[in-house]
Amino acid sequence: MNRVLGTSVNRKDGLAKVTGQATYTTEHQLSGLVQGYLITATIANGRIRAITTQAAERAPGVLAVVTHQNMPKVFTPANDFRNSKLHEARLPLSDDQIHYAGQIVALVVANTLEQAREAAQLVAIEYEAQPPLVDPQRASYQELPDITFSQGNGADQSGISLEATYTTAKELHAAMEPHAIIAHWQGDSLTVYEGSQWVMLHQRTYAELFGIPSEKVRLVTPYIGGAFGSKCFPWSYSVLCAAVARQMNRPLKLVVTRRQLTTNTGHRAATEQTLRLAAMPDGKLITIDHTVKTYTSPSDRFIVDCTATTPVMYAAPNLRLQQELSVLNVATPTYMRAPSENPGMWALESAMDELAWKLNLDPVYLRLKNETTTHQRTGLPFSSKHLADCLWVGAERFGWRDRPKQPRHLARDGQLVGWGMAAATFPAMRGNTTVKVRLLPDDTVHILTSGNDMGTGAYTMVAMTAAEALGVPIENIQVELGDSRFPDGGLAGGSQMTASLAPAVLKACQEVLKAAKCSTATHACAALKQSGRAAFEATASSAPSEDAQKWAFQSWGAHFCEVRVDEELGRVRVTRWVSVMDIGRVINAKAAASQVRGSVIMGIGEALMEECQLDPESGCPVVYDLATYHYPSHADIPRIDVTFVGKPDLTFNPLGVRGVGEVGITGVAAAVANAIYHATGKRFRQLPITPDKLMG
Repeated sequence: MNRVLGTSVNRKDGLAKVTGQATYTTEHQLSGLVQGYLITATIANGRIRAITTQAAERAPGVLAVVTHQNMPKVFTPANDFRNSKLHEARLPLSDDQIHYAGQIVALVVANTLEQAREAAQLVAIEYEAQPPLVDPQRASYQELPDITFSQGNGADQSGISLEATYTTAKELHAAMEPHAIIAHWQGDSLTVYEGSQWVMLHQRTYAELFGIPSEKVRLVTPYIGGAFGSKCFPWSYSVLCAAVARQMNRPLKLVVTRRQLTTNTGHRAATEQTLRLAAMPDGKLITIDHTVKTYTSPSDRFIVDCTATTPVMYAAPNLRLQQELSVLNVATPTYMRAPSENPGMWALESAMDELAWKLNLDPVYLRLKNETTTHQRTGLPFSSKHLADCLWVGAERFGWRDRPKQPRHLARDGQLVGWGMAAATFPAMRGNTTVKVRLLPDDTVHILTSGNDMGTGAYTMVAMTAAEALGVPIENIQVELGDSRFPDGGLAGGSQMTASLAPAVLKACQEVLKAAKCSTATHACAALKQSGRAAFEATASSAPSEDAQKWAFQSWGAHFCEVRVDEELGRVRVTRWVSVMDIGRVINAKAAASQVRGSVIMGIGEALMEECQLDPESGCPVVYDLATYHYPSHADIPRIDVTFVGKPDLTFNPLGVRGVGEVGITGVAAAVANAIYHATGKRFRQLPITPDKLMG
């Protein structure tokens, strides 16, 4: 048997990426390509009174200036997640109304990017501005009844209680590859080169937008330079580019500038969360009351359900979850790595730490004592759960038993030292996928699917799964991803690509061997040569089983960290980190650990640095590039020790694998804040924990 799964394998796409051979969106070369440049609103609320484009239209190389007055017609898609979906429901340039600063108000098309950018400065826009509402503290909120949940007496505050409010800041995805698109019409057929986390849904969405059959749309996205949720669906700039390209009958490239990315490609919405916990002196929880306030834009409705993880973490007879939403003059928020779970766990894990200190109990013990075996909202048991193992293993690897039991009792080199921990969780999701596997006479295997790799290692995961199923070396397997001409590979989001795609790959490989009437690919190749056929080929699909309604599927983890705090400078350094994850069976140990490390780095940035503030008067972001948006560098990050525990979750899928892309970020910010409390004795409930707060 060719044992591959569970080992550490280098990326199949690694060499292509580091040598520049990987082709990203803007690098596709097309004859007759023209360039677009966006013009965006400088007010956050109001309307366009007048827009003058004549000077821009006469500028050298300019081919078109498109505004709400001459926007080509597109149809409104269903926006239902099954047939089509846009990141922002309002179609671009659909009227003269301005809902947020940075909203697209025009597009200049020219022969070169420089000409388009220069001409954009010549477009004169007169606004009729209204005062914007961008401050969540001044907004009015409405309760969302479909999210509100209650069991027992949610108001029960007997025992020892804690009440605290925790906030998170607006965060940006800040992917290395800016959002971009090339739209190329050939007659009534459209080819789109665009970073897409869901190739076939992109295809169907463009088909609906332009009233053509899906087979007339081809989506090409072999490589994505970062997404984190912001490239699941087409954005307004994408719709605009494709519409103008059709009108001009020229392939059109549009790259969103780094400054425009702050408003036109989504963000993680800021949140305010109030936790009320009550427990007996021995730590047994009596009540969990979790209320969340967040916002959406006037252009669409997006909800950050921070209460989603609360009922899966800790058991309490009295549980109350409440979500409230306001509408602000801001760009539409969107999905960002563990979109609801990450901010939700920041608040819950911070509150659990505070309660542990109040009860004079070990924070690890408090979590173990209150672990729930069922999803308290659905009543379903978990298919597999090894959270306790994560906590025990993490505590042992970190040396948690040696933790000083009082704050401000540990120092090194004149700096305060603190230890903190938090649990982690994320739902295990799985979708419908299809894969084609082709075995050739030269002992090579070709695998085709539209499912893609946005940097998580899908090329390698697919190859490893096939290598073990067929008994061939990984080097013999060629994987092609990210093209709508291939079978539907599903969504690369929600940490579900591996769990969805691997079972389909396994099944297709088994079908190939069945067709060859052989037990291994080596024997199948001999049979293939004797048959005179060009290949043995099979297409197979995988979908969640009917038993999925009987179980709650979830991944788990625990983080332990050490920080050093220089109170005079207000400086925090994370100096040690241990993460232990329960994600079912691990396919590629190297890639999985890398995913956790990336999540931890992102979470440290959230805890200590990342925020996008808005000017309260203009509503414009004061952050506009990668110099003004602060995120961690190598010097900010220690060695991150990653371990996996748990057994294959065979109830979830035939391989027992669950996703790892998002569970690793949940709880990270809380672990950092909890360590800072242990170091300083000061409790910080507002992210990020910046030097001014530490020195205040």
